[in-house]
Amino acid sequence: MPELPEVETIARGLDTRVAGDTVESVWIGSRKQPLKSPAGTIAATLEGKRIVRVHRAGKHIVFDLEGESRASQTQLSRTRVSQKKKGKRKREDRRQARHAASLRTSDVQTAQWIVHLGMTGRLVVCDPATEIAKQTHLIAKLASGRELRFIDPRMFGKLSVHAGGFDPGGVEPLEVSEEQFVALFRGRKTPIKSALLNQKLLRGVGNIYADESLFRAGIRPRRRAAAISRQQLGKLHRAVREVLREAIALGGSSISDYVDSDGEEGFFQLQHRVYGREGEPCPVCGTAIQRVVLAGRSSHYCEKCQK
Repeated sequence: MPELPEVETIARGLDTRVAGDTVESVWIGSRKQPLKSPAGTIAATLEGKRIVRVHRAGKHIVFDLEGESRASQTQLSRTRVSQKKKGKRKREDRRQARHAASLRTSDVQTAQWIVHLGMTGRLVVCDPATEIAKQTHLIAKLASGRELRFIDPRMFGKLSVHAGGFDPGGVEPLEVSEEQFVALFRGRKTPIKSALLNQKLLRGVGNIYADESLFRAGIRPRRRAAAISRQQLGKLHRAVREVLREAIALGGSSISDYVDSDGEEGFFQLQHRVYGREGEPCPVCGTAIQRVVLAGRSSHYCEKCQK
């Protein structure tokens, strides 16, 4: 599953490519699994909207949208037709005209389109002539002539729309202060690796970057958070931020299906010190990397460097 660095890389690429463009029409496939909001609501929210900005919130890609709602556009169209009529409907025409005028201001809306990529989801910007992949679930036709497509073979990704202010919960790891970080984890009886993966505490950190951060901080994944000193938690705070920033700079880790919005792989997997390296020598001391399972997730560590 794409984690914070991968989602950040994709969001930055999409912001560069589609911000300022307008969604002219939306096609949504028949599969219900990827839809967290009803298909009609997603289409009505996106169509006619300008993409103001694309950014990340946790592991979600957020499209900030702005424009007149489709409902108000329909009402305005009907009003223009009715205004051409005369006779008994003149009074009604004036009423509808006043209502349309109010819609023109009040229904210039902001909204957000939220995309969670799940395990295998991808957002690609392409030419309309590009062959449509079998697992394509949404196609947004843009005013620039391009198409924005959501493709997800395993259908664990989710599409939804919100009025604004989307908040996935948890604290942003690239913004959290050391004091806040320590307060999040100090006193918790769960293993520190499980606590790092708790999206209600710290959003966006997943299996790869939790392992890599714990290695750099010298902390074993199975240690109870409550048993870790404040000094060690401070070191972990710095390690998490360092690892995430390095991974973003290298375009994320291309494990399994991950590619960015340009179809390019990331390179941080070449810098992994413990993740996915069971049995290989530790890059610091040469001890074989160990693997354990915590809450159904693989965790990798060096038994000599991590205590």
